[in-house]
Amino acid sequence: MESVSKAMTQFRLALIQLRVSSVKSDNLTRAGEFVKKAASQGAKIITLPECFNSPYGTNYFPEYAETIPGESTQRLSDLAKEYQVYLVGGSIPEEDGGKFYNTCTVFGPDGTLLTKHRKLHLFDINVPGRIRFQESETLSAGDSLSMFDTPYCKVGVGICYDIRFAELAQVYSQKGCQLLVYPGAFNLTTGPAHWELLQRGRAVDNQVFVATASPARDVNAPYVAWGHSTVVSPWGEILAQAGIDETVVYATVDLEKLAEVRQQIPVLSQKRRDLYAVEWKKP
Repeated sequence: MESVSKAMTQFRLALIQLRVSSVKSDNLTRAGEFVKKAASQGAKIITLPECFNSPYGTNYFPEYAETIPGESTQRLSDLAKEYQVYLVGGSIPEEDGGKFYNTCTVFGPDGTLLTKHRKLHLFDINVPGRIRFQESETLSAGDSLSMFDTPYCKVGVGICYDIRFAELAQVYSQKGCQLLVYPGAFNLTTGPAHWELLQRGRAVDNQVFVATASPARDVNAPYVAWGHSTVVSPWGEILAQAGIDETVVYATVDLEKLAEVRQQIPVLSQKRRDLYAVEWKKP
C-alpha cells in the first residue's frame, strides 16, 4: 500500500521544446515523435509549446487556424490514447464562429478532451525600439478557467501572457490546483527579463509547481522565442530547464514536497480574507 501511495504523490512531467516550422504536417509529425519519446521515459503528463503547429504571428493565425475538433486536436487525442498519457497540447490557432483564439486543448489517457483553454489575456505590448506585438489585431480572448484532474493532482492551464496575471494563478490555487502549466513563447526582450522571474513568483506565491513549455529558438523565424522551458517547485527552485534548442525536459513532481512547503510556511491559511480577496467572477 505504501508504494502505491507514494506512486500517486510523485509523477514525471515532460516539456517538449519543439522547433516549429511553417509546415503544419511536419510540426505534427515531430510533436508525435517527441510525445512517444517522453512517454517511453515514463512521463505521465506531457506538454507541448504555445503555437506548436504553426508559426507565431498575427498574420499566421487565420491561415493555420482550425476548428476543434480538427486535424491537430485529433492527432493530440490519438497520441494521448496511444501512449496512455495526459497531453497538454500547447496551443493552436482556433477558429470558431468567425473568431480566432489562441487555444490549448488537454487530452486524457483515453483520448478524451478534458479541457479547452482559450488564452484569457491577449499579448498586446509595445516596448519602443525593441518589440511591438498586438494579438488583439487578430485574436479574441477567452473567458473561462481551465482545469483538469489527474490521479496525482488537479492542474490549471494558462497560455503565455496569462502568467503575468497573479490573480489567475491565485484563483487556480484556491480551486485546488497543485500544478500550473503555461505553454508560452516569450521573446528575446521579455524572456531574459521576466520568464524565470514570473514562474518562480507564481510558484512561491501560491505554493504550487509551475511548468512552462516554449518553442525552441529559431533565429530565422518571424518571431524568435526565448526557449528555456522550465519546471519550478513550490519553494521556487528550478527543477529542470532547457536551453534554446529543441529538446525534452523532464522533472519529478513530488506532491509530498508541496505539502511540506505549505506546512512550513502556511501563507495559504494565513491570508487576511477579512481584509482582501481575489475571486473568479464568472459563474
